[in-house]
Amino acid sequence: MTDPLDLAYPFTGWWLVQNSPANRVPSHGTPAFASSQAIDFVPVSASGRTARIGLRALVGTEPPERFPGFGRELLAPVDGVVLAAHGSEIDHASFRGLRSLGYAATQRRRASAGWRALAGNHVLIETRGTVVALCHLQQDSVRVRAGQRVRAGDPIARCGNSGNSTEPHVHIQASEGADFGSAAAVPITFGGSLPVNGRLVHL
Repeated sequence: MTDPLDLAYPFTGWWLVQNSPANRVPSHGTPAFASSQAIDFVPVSASGRTARIGLRALVGTEPPERFPGFGRELLAPVDGVVLAAHGSEIDHASFRGLRSLGYAATQRRRASAGWRALAGNHVLIETRGTVVALCHLQQDSVRVRAGQRVRAGDPIARCGNSGNSTEPHVHIQASEGADFGSAAAVPITFGGSLPVNGRLVHL
């Protein structure tokens, strides 16, 4: 297996770990689109909570602005060169209750549209032959462009709810190339380790 690519956490504040490859591989239930080693971080409040779940959350949809981390700044997790930067997709409504079941049922249809449709707004950074993707970014928040050199810690975008996302979060994955339909996944770590599901990361 390819050696893990060590990254810096691409944010500050409080974030909840979900779909971590420390718990299972493939982390997102499928090896498709080089996602077997991907990880998700959900922005939360200092108390470790996302938006309160009320009746609206159980039976309907919620605007992404209702969530505490929507629009929170994201940083480059590694030194490298931006391969692609896309930021025009809308931030759609969030699904957490009964509507999330219907959303899950349409997963195959969304996957058939390809990786870009799943990723929504995204930034790709190439470093030492590996491509790092940050996905589900806020519409019109991307601050970098293709060909730009970035250093770890540089602001690149904001947390959004575009693409295949049920609530605002950032999805991070690495691969051996930018063609996610054929590239192999690359394991990632953060500061030499990989957080497990349910852990709160605070920076």
